[in-house]
Amino acid sequence: MKKTLAIMLLACFALNVSAAKKKATPKDANKPVFTIIKENPITSVKDQNRSGTCWDYSTLSFFESEILKATGKTYDLCESFVANKTYMDRAIQVVRFHGDCQFAQGGSAEDVLATMKQYGICPEGAMPFPGSLYGDSLNNFGEFFSVLEPYVGAVAKSSAKKISNQWKVGMQGILDAYLGKCPEKFTYEGKEYTPKSFMNSLGINLNDYVSVTSYTHHPFYTTFAVEVQDNWRFPQSYNVPMDEMMEIIDNAVNEGYTIAWGGDVSEEGFTRQGLAYAVDTKKAESLAGSDMARWLKLTADKKRNIIDSLGCKVPEIVPTQQMRQERFDNWELTDDHGMLIYGIAKDQNGKDYYMVKNSWGESGKYKGIWYMTKSFIAANTMDFLINKNAIPAKIRQKLGL
Repeated sequence: MKKTLAIMLLACFALNVSAAKKKATPKDANKPVFTIIKENPITSVKDQNRSGTCWDYSTLSFFESEILKATGKTYDLCESFVANKTYMDRAIQVVRFHGDCQFAQGGSAEDVLATMKQYGICPEGAMPFPGSLYGDSLNNFGEFFSVLEPYVGAVAKSSAKKISNQWKVGMQGILDAYLGKCPEKFTYEGKEYTPKSFMNSLGINLNDYVSVTSYTHHPFYTTFAVEVQDNWRFPQSYNVPMDEMMEIIDNAVNEGYTIAWGGDVSEEGFTRQGLAYAVDTKKAESLAGSDMARWLKLTADKKRNIIDSLGCKVPEIVPTQQMRQERFDNWELTDDHGMLIYGIAKDQNGKDYYMVKNSWGESGKYKGIWYMTKSFIAANTMDFLINKNAIPAKIRQKLGL
């Protein structure tokens, strides 16, 4: 009996010590606690590593989700196939323009859509794994593009009165050496395909996809090619007011669709830990115990650290149509990254976020997923690719879709 009493007393003591420890570690009120409102199925997080191919990874991820929604089947589509075809197409255009346009690693969602329409697609595994041809475990385009860019430039800026088609043979050799040859035929799950027949087997209609944007330098409810260098194919985007742009995103997610998003993540509010806020810097610097003069002298990394420490209490701007246009025209709003919007969440204060899949591997606090506020998306969206059936009927009618 005494032994039992002693054990009970020790247990009570241990519980009291444990409770004291819990009390001694207060919760961080700045750390966002998310409640998922809507989450659509996505495929696994990939890693573009040291390559400027976010446009490739994010858009193929989008189509993987579209296939998953339409058929219930999970595919891992091949980014190297798209890159190989796209870089050749882009080089041909640069040569046609005698070098008076940009050849670069970047691109847009349209590059993936155009490749799938013209050439088809293959699954991962039908080509060498990224980086494997040159002894790396993932993509590393440092050497690759140090060879490829000068090659394209030399042809495009040639002083010759006439060039031969042999430059394409050389170009294709470089592409194949670093990315692998695109297969003419391959076997997948015991069946033989060509890239086009494989594309036709995936259960989606490539004519269902449209691009959406929101700027005032073109009339609303018309189409135009967004004037950025990586939009080199000049695809047409449907132009809608900012509020309707956001309504389209919300409707798409709530109806079970994902969005291939392109926009600006160079802002200080886009942290490397998996969060993105449209920071009101005038208010943020005062909350950080600083003044504007000191804030302006801080490096981008130090500003991000302060924003991270403020967490969900970071004050945000209220984006406007005028603000979007001014930032686009003065080069603040750029198209530097592509990601996949697939869900909606709220933090403990009721603030709305989009759940966004990145292509930087399982980095950040949320293992490759970013929580980006609706204000951030409204302020920093360049354009996005979406299934036209995900657009609200009343907006589709205005667009003639």
